[in-house]
Amino acid sequence: MNRAIGILGGMGPQATVDAMNKIIKHTPAHCDQDHIPVVTVSIPDIPDRTESILNHNDKPLEKMSEYLKILEKAHVGCIIIPCNTAHFWFDQLQQRTAIKMISIIESAVNFVQAQNISEICILATSATISTQLYQTKFTQKSISCVVPSYDLQEKIMKSIYAYKSGNIKNSKIIMSEVIKEVNKNRKIKFLLACTEIPLILEDNILNSPENFIDATDLLIQTAINWYQSSPSEHCS
Repeated sequence: MNRAIGILGGMGPQATVDAMNKIIKHTPAHCDQDHIPVVTVSIPDIPDRTESILNHNDKPLEKMSEYLKILEKAHVGCIIIPCNTAHFWFDQLQQRTAIKMISIIESAVNFVQAQNISEICILATSATISTQLYQTKFTQKSISCVVPSYDLQEKIMKSIYAYKSGNIKNSKIIMSEVIKEVNKNRKIKFLLACTEIPLILEDNILNSPENFIDATDLLIQTAINWYQSSPSEHCS
């Protein structure tokens, strides 16, 4: 069996559970033993990533670095972070560990490029948008991307925080309004670049799966491909 996939989670807890569920869903297994080993650290006291970025502090980095050591001690083979905004510190985290880290940003951008998608709308936190974590990568690949207007971005954040606080119904209503507004003048594919958004839009995705690209899903598939392509380790 290969070394486990390590999940640096807790940002938020539901998104972490969703990532774990997607590993199970995408693994071709016929029994328990066929599934991929996973070590998950889901300690939700990591400071709010969006607030920290907008306030120009690195408080989440210190907490994530601390919990990274738990995964190191568990001898995982790779590490994923099911939080797009946390990837603002991705390079710094990678510098602090010798374990391979797989980027949700790279996974999503590579998929969009491989699908020859010429234009995409990014739905993400205000921090992910303002730091241009995706826009920079898409520009490098000559892929056109658009972001919601200021007013719609405010609604997206309201929806995300409503979901995190347990107000699921209101969260879904607000995000659906955003989708309708963006689609009012033209149809466009949406990149769901916040790990809560695929959960908020689960009904919309079921009805029109071709309109949405789930970055979490792509991260998980990249991690599974890593696991399946890694040489097996045997005890001697």
